[in-house]
Amino acid sequence: MRKQSFLIPLIILLVSVVSLAQPSTEPYGPQALTILDARKFHWSPDGNAYWQFQSGELVQVDVKTGTKTTLIKKEQLIPQGATQPIRVLAFDYLPTLKKAVLYTNAKRVWRYPTRGDYYVLDLASNSLKKLGASRPESSLMFAKLSPNGTQAAYVSGHNLYVEDLSTGTAKALTTDGTDRLINGTFDWVYEEELDCRDGFRWSPDGKYIAFWTVDARKIRNFLMINNTDSTYSFNVPVEYPKAGEKPSPTFVKTVEVATGKITPIQIPGEPDNNLLPRMEWIPGSQELLIQQLNRRQQVSTLYVANGTTGTAKAINTEKDDAWVDVRSNWAESEVTNWYWLAGNKEFLYLSEKGGWRQLYRVTKEGKETLVSAEPYDIIKIYTVDEKNGWVYFSASPTNATQQYLYRLKLNGKGKAERLTPATYAGTNDYEISPNGLWAQHDFSSANTQPTQSFISLPSHKAADGKSLPELKPGRMKVEFFQVKTSEGTVMDGWMVKPTNFDSTKRYPVVFYVYGEPASATVTDQFGVGYNRLFQGSMADKGYIYISLDNRGTPAPKGREWRKAIYRNNGIINAKDQALATQEVIKWPFVDKDRIAIWGWSGGGMSTLNALMQYPDVYQTGIAIAAISNLHLYDNIYEERYMGIPAEAEADYLKGSPISHVKNLKGNLLYIHGTGDDNVHYQNAEVLINELIKAGKLFSLMIYPNRTHSISEGQGTSQHLSKTYTDFLLKNCPPGAR
Repeated sequence: MRKQSFLIPLIILLVSVVSLAQPSTEPYGPQALTILDARKFHWSPDGNAYWQFQSGELVQVDVKTGTKTTLIKKEQLIPQGATQPIRVLAFDYLPTLKKAVLYTNAKRVWRYPTRGDYYVLDLASNSLKKLGASRPESSLMFAKLSPNGTQAAYVSGHNLYVEDLSTGTAKALTTDGTDRLINGTFDWVYEEELDCRDGFRWSPDGKYIAFWTVDARKIRNFLMINNTDSTYSFNVPVEYPKAGEKPSPTFVKTVEVATGKITPIQIPGEPDNNLLPRMEWIPGSQELLIQQLNRRQQVSTLYVANGTTGTAKAINTEKDDAWVDVRSNWAESEVTNWYWLAGNKEFLYLSEKGGWRQLYRVTKEGKETLVSAEPYDIIKIYTVDEKNGWVYFSASPTNATQQYLYRLKLNGKGKAERLTPATYAGTNDYEISPNGLWAQHDFSSANTQPTQSFISLPSHKAADGKSLPELKPGRMKVEFFQVKTSEGTVMDGWMVKPTNFDSTKRYPVVFYVYGEPASATVTDQFGVGYNRLFQGSMADKGYIYISLDNRGTPAPKGREWRKAIYRNNGIINAKDQALATQEVIKWPFVDKDRIAIWGWSGGGMSTLNALMQYPDVYQTGIAIAAISNLHLYDNIYEERYMGIPAEAEADYLKGSPISHVKNLKGNLLYIHGTGDDNVHYQNAEVLINELIKAGKLFSLMIYPNRTHSISEGQGTSQHLSKTYTDFLLKNCPPGAR
C-alpha cells in the first residue's frame, strides 16, 4: 500500500491480529501481541478498568474513580542474571491464566518490527522465563499462549514451534520453512497489501493450530544496490511480485499439536490464481472460516472448513465489477472482517454490495440479512454488545471529512442513534469497553487541539462524573470547502490562508495531493494543513496551502465514489485534481501563474501526472518516492485497482507518468531513496530516462540506502526539508502581489 501521510505525527505500530488496546473478541484464549507501545491500554475483562504500563510497571486503572492498582512491578521484569528489567514494548496480561506475555528487543521485518524476544511471567510462581531460549536473539514472531496457558506457540525462521512452559521444551511443528517457503507468517506483498503478518491461530480447545503457508519460491527477487557501506557494492534482494506476476501460492493448514500431524485445508481453485487474506477459528468449534479472493479480487468466497479433516464448503460469495475490499473496518482487529454471535451460528459482516458500506448478519449456511439499511457508509465497527442488542460504529452521513459514534440495534430495527454530542464537530474515535458502559474518547478537529477522556455510554458524559476536558483552539486556521468541477464532481478540500491575508491581492497556491485508494487527505482532524517538510510557516511566508480529495479516495461517500478509480488510476485522480484546481484558480485572490503541487508515494505519482497531463494548470511540482510506471509496483495493489496488465495494458500505459513526459513544461523536483523496498528506486531511473529522451530539464535529489520514508541516517530529514523548501521558494515564490 503506497501510502505516505503527514497529517499527524507517526505512531509506529506493530500490526498483527488483535489490538492490545482492545480485549480479545474470542472467548477461548489470548491473541497475538500487536501494538509496539506498552502505554496503550487493554480493557480489563469486566470492562470497568484498563491496563497500561506506566513508569515500567503494569497498572490497572478504574475508569470511574481513577484508582490505580499495580499488577506487575519492575522487579518482576528482571530476567535471571540481569540487573535491569526488560523494556516491555507490548504485552498480553492474562489474569485467569495467572500469566503475562511480554515483548521486547523488536526488529523490523520489512516495514514493521514484528520479530523480537518474548518472555512469559508466571504470576503464581513469580518467575520470568524467556521463550525460545535456543533460538537466535530477536527471532520470535507472534508468540501467544494456548487457551489453557500451558504452552506457547511462535514462529522463528519461517517455522512454527510450540513450547511447553513447565519444561521449556520446544518442538518444531513445521520443518520445511525457508526464506521462500514461509510458515506462520507472510511474504512482503501479503504484509503490505493485505495487512497479513501473524499467520497462525490456536484452536479454541488448544489441540490444533491453524496456519498459513506461503510458497514464494517462484517470485523473483528485486535487487536493490548498496553503494555506500563497503568498497564494493552489493545487492539487497527483496522478494517482490510486480504487477503481472502471479501471486505466491498460499495454503491454510492445521497441525495437531500433540502428534505434529499436518492437514491441508482443501480450498478449491488454483493456489497461484487466488489469495487467502483471512482465516479464523469459529469460536467454540473445530471449524474455520476462511476467505478466498480470486486474483482479480472481484470475487470473495467464504468457506467453512473442518479443521481436523480439511474439508471445506463455500457458504457465501460476493462479487464486484471493480474489487471486493477486504481491508478491515473493525476497530478491535486489523485483519478480521467478521464478528460471531447467536451462539456462533452467525456472524456480522461488512460489505459495499448495496452501494454503501453496510452491515449484514450471515448464518453459517450463508443466509444474509441486512442490518444497517440507511444510505451512508459505516466507517469503523467499535464493538458489539450482543447482551443488550447493540452494535457501536462510526459514521458521518452528512460530512465525509468527519467521524462520529453511532449505535444500532443488532436486529436492524429502528434508525441508528448518534451518541457523539454536537460539541465535538470533527473526528471522534473510541475504545469501547467490553460491557459497553465506558469508552476512551479521542477528539480533534483541524482547528481544535486533541483531547482524550473517559466517558460513560450512552450518555457520553465524563466517566468520573466531573467535567470533560476543555476544548482548546489550534495554532492554525483551517477552512474546509467544496468545489464542483466542470464535470459536476463535488470534491472536499481544506485550505490554510496566509497570515495577514488580504483578499484584494493574489497569492500562490501549493496543493498537497495523495489521490489513491489507500488514503484520504481531507479529514477534519488536528494536523491537517501542516506541512512538515516546509521549513518555517507556509502561512507566514505567504502561501495558500490546499488539499483536495478526488474520486477514488477512501472517503465515506459510497461505493461509486471509491471505485470510480478502477482501471482509471493515474487518469481520473489527475483529472479531478486539475479540474478542481481550475475552479480554485478562478478565486480572485489566487495567482494562476504560481500554482504548485506535491505528494509522496502514490501522491508523488499524482503529482507527476498532474504536472504532465495538465501542464497549463501547474507550474511547479515536487514528487517524492513516486511510481513512474504502473507496471513497476506490486501485483496485489496494482491489479486490485487496475486489473491484470495483460488485459488492461492500455489503461496501465495511460495512467503511468512516463507516458506523459513529453508534455512537461513546469519545474519538477524528483526525490527518491535507493533503499526503497516499497516503491523501488527503479521508478526514478525509468522516469529519468524518459525525461532525458524528451529533452526535459528537471531537478533531482537521491538519498542513498534510504527507504520509502527517507528518514534513516544522520541529517536526512533536515536535508530533505531544506531541499523541498528551497525548491519551492525559488520556483513558486511566496507572498502577495
